[in-house]
Amino acid sequence: MPGSLTIDTVGPVDVAVVAFDGNRFNGDVAPAIRELQENGTVRILDLTFVRKEPDGSVAVVELADTDVAEAFQRVTGSDFDLLSDEDLQTVGESLEPGSAALVVAWENAWAARLTAAVRDSRGQLVMLERIPRDHVVRAIAALDEE
Repeated sequence: MPGSLTIDTVGPVDVAVVAFDGNRFNGDVAPAIRELQENGTVRILDLTFVRKEPDGSVAVVELADTDVAEAFQRVTGSDFDLLSDEDLQTVGESLEPGSAALVVAWENAWAARLTAAVRDSRGQLVMLERIPRDHVVRAIAALDEE
């Protein structure tokens, strides 16, 4: 397992699929992901590119095969494959023909200490929900109106 990743110390894990129009990747998101990893906010566990061709076929794209390999090289490095071929095929099938996606799994390293403390105190998380961005935007707009 990568680094100090153990069952007792792992924080919550999320997976994000970032779709790109036009079957092309660029390295513009790599510095943001790298910064989050370098400052200890997240630990990248798996990062893959998926492409859906105009004919509907799906391909998993290895970083070495893309123009953005250099940009993402410092982000990856772990051989911990959390995402299965089936997972990636499902992501690819959900894409529009002629588009591509970055699929990234990360540990929320910032929450690992809290997770351990909750577990050690015999607590358990009973609900966790992400509030959609548009809800937050509306709430902020309402504050601005006051």
